[in-house]
Amino acid sequence: MNKASSAPASIASEAALGAAAAGGGYLLWGLSVIYYRQLAHVVPMEILAHRALWSLLLVALCIAVFRRLGQLMAVLRDRRAMLILTATSLIIGSNWLVFIWAVNSGRILETSLGYFINPLMSVLAGVLLLGERLSRAQKLAIGLAAAAVLYFTFALGFVPVVSLFLALSFAAYGYLKKIVRAEALEGLFVEVVILAPFGIAWLIWMSAHDGATFGHAGLWTDILLVLTGPMTAVPLILFTYGAQRIRLTTLGLMQYLVPTTSFLIAVFLYSEPFGTGQLITFGLIWIALALFSADTWVRERELRRLAGLDKEG
Repeated sequence: MNKASSAPASIASEAALGAAAAGGGYLLWGLSVIYYRQLAHVVPMEILAHRALWSLLLVALCIAVFRRLGQLMAVLRDRRAMLILTATSLIIGSNWLVFIWAVNSGRILETSLGYFINPLMSVLAGVLLLGERLSRAQKLAIGLAAAAVLYFTFALGFVPVVSLFLALSFAAYGYLKKIVRAEALEGLFVEVVILAPFGIAWLIWMSAHDGATFGHAGLWTDILLVLTGPMTAVPLILFTYGAQRIRLTTLGLMQYLVPTTSFLIAVFLYSEPFGTGQLITFGLIWIALALFSADTWVRERELRRLAGLDKEG
């Protein structure tokens, strides 16, 4: 086989590996609700503290293994990057805390709704913060999402605060990560470095007041708490590997694996209430996401066509 014929095969192989890695990362994120549900007897703040601590150790090891110390030092010397990463650490820390609390309180459906809404919140953030313009389909999708939240509020009698907080916080996190000059691994390291001292202080305080679960609730609980590090870092590493090898549109569509997986787990594994109110709410969101995804696919196809014409010219 000559070089010309082997090149497309190599590209296809890289794309397949990328899709598998990104899909695996998203699937692990979706399945994490089962993992954190096993720690329902642990205070959410303690879980968050362990998540930051063990993530720090694992990510530091990854940076050493992948020889990315130079890239990390460049980020640490960049004052603007450090300011942004300080903000992202606080945002993602609060996002993790609310997510853990919701999962362990039997509100997985609300987390699923939040992550279904998130792509639409990201588009809205682009309009408000980056001056991007909405297409007609995007406007309709956001309108349907707003209608879904309003219907949920009136039909079920309470505002889906968990869903809205997760969607808005992750949209803000995504926006800041988009503008910061730091790769995923180095960015995560700085974030957990900032969070870890708070986590360690909390663990010390809890131990001093005989409130710590670690070391007092059995070996299985201790193992699960330690493994919160890999549960945080591994999906991100897989996602980063995949994102570098597949199209953005494919990546965008694959992100729905996370809320879809948690939705199925909530309804069929944990039997969370799913009546008419939830059905109509999720139905409106799914229609909105179908419009949004179709519009994104059409736009990218047109951009690729125009890029092809430019090359021919």
